[in-house]
Amino acid sequence: MSVVETVTEASQAPSLNLRGEDKEQKAELYPYAHLLPHFSPEQYPPLTPFEHEDPGFRALQHADPRAFLKNATNVVELTPNLGTEIHGVNLVTLDSDGRDQLALEVARRGLVVFRNQHEFIDRGPESYLEWGRHFGRLHIHPTSGHPKDYPQIHLVYKDAKSSFNFEREDSITSTVWHSDVSYELQPPGLTTFFLLSQPTTGGDTLFTSQVSTLKKLSPQFIAFLRTLSAVHSGVEQAEFSRSGKRGGIVRREPVEHVHPVVRRHPVTGDEALYINRQFTRRIVGLKREESEAILKFLYDHIDKSGDLQARVKWQPGTVVLWDNRVTAHSAIVDYGKSNERRHGARITPQAERPIPALEGLELAGV
Repeated sequence: MSVVETVTEASQAPSLNLRGEDKEQKAELYPYAHLLPHFSPEQYPPLTPFEHEDPGFRALQHADPRAFLKNATNVVELTPNLGTEIHGVNLVTLDSDGRDQLALEVARRGLVVFRNQHEFIDRGPESYLEWGRHFGRLHIHPTSGHPKDYPQIHLVYKDAKSSFNFEREDSITSTVWHSDVSYELQPPGLTTFFLLSQPTTGGDTLFTSQVSTLKKLSPQFIAFLRTLSAVHSGVEQAEFSRSGKRGGIVRREPVEHVHPVVRRHPVTGDEALYINRQFTRRIVGLKREESEAILKFLYDHIDKSGDLQARVKWQPGTVVLWDNRVTAHSAIVDYGKSNERRHGARITPQAERPIPALEGLELAGV
C-alpha cells in the first residue's frame, strides 16, 4: 500500500464510525472538533538549514528581563532544579518584549507552567501560529496528525477507540524520556503545549532537567562526555507510522543527524546532557558494546533521577512551555482504561543546531 493510499484511509480515523447526523452531533458536542487529528496526503521536501535568532538574547538587553511577571498573582518554583508555575499572567496580552522575557525565563528554568489560559487556547490555530513564529521557524512533524489546513500544529490524541501517539504496548512502562524530534538538524527550542481535552485523572507529563542530570555526574566523566557525539534517528518513528499506526503516513523522509552528547545553551551558557532513549541510537566512534554501555548508564540515570524531575498535573486552561534544549519529558499513559479522551496541541519552533559544550567538536559520522 502506498503512502497516499494509507493517508486516504487514515485521514478520517478519529471519526471512522460516525456518519451523517452522528458526525454533526459529535462536532456540536465537542468544542475542539475542528482541531481533531487530520492526516493530509501532502509530501514535504527535506528541511533546509536556517539562521535562528533566539528571543532570549533580546531579553538580556531589557532593563528588567522579568518584567512580564509584574502582574503575576503568584509565582511558585515547582522544584529547586526545574520548573516555575505562574498565576495571574495572561499569555494573550504579552507584547513582543514580554514574549522575549518569557523565552529567557523558560531557558533559565527549563519549564514554565501557566494556569487559567482559556483565552489563549480558544483563540484557535491562526493565533497559535502567530505565537509560535515569535520563537522560531515552526516545525512540521513528519508523521503526526494536525488540524486540517494547519500542519504546523502537532497533535497528540487518544480516546476509547483511537490512538495517534508514538507509543508501545510491549513495555511494562509508558514512560519514555525524550526531547522532541531530536533527530532534526535543528531540533526545537522553546515549545508550547496544552490540552484541549483531558481525562478526569491521569495523563500527567513528567519533565526532567538535563542540566541537572549532567551536573550530578563526576567532573572526569563530564569531561569525557563532552568529547562525544551521538546519532539521533527518525527512522524508527517513520517505520512505526508506515506499519499503519499513528495515522499511517510519512510526509517527509526520515533523517539522522549527529549531535553533541553535551550541548551548550546559546543564551544561558548552561551545559546539558543531550541524549534520549527515544531517538538517540549510538555514540559515534565507539564500538557497539561501548556505546550501548554508556547510553544505558545515561538513560538509567535520567530515568531514576526523581530529585531532578517535575510532574505537571493538567487542569483545564493549563499551558506549559519548556526548552527542549535543556529538558526531557515523558507523557504518562495511565488513563487508558477510563476510555476518556486526551487531546493535546503542540506549537514547536525550531532552534539552532545543537552547540557542542566542547568547542571544535567534530559532528560527523552518520
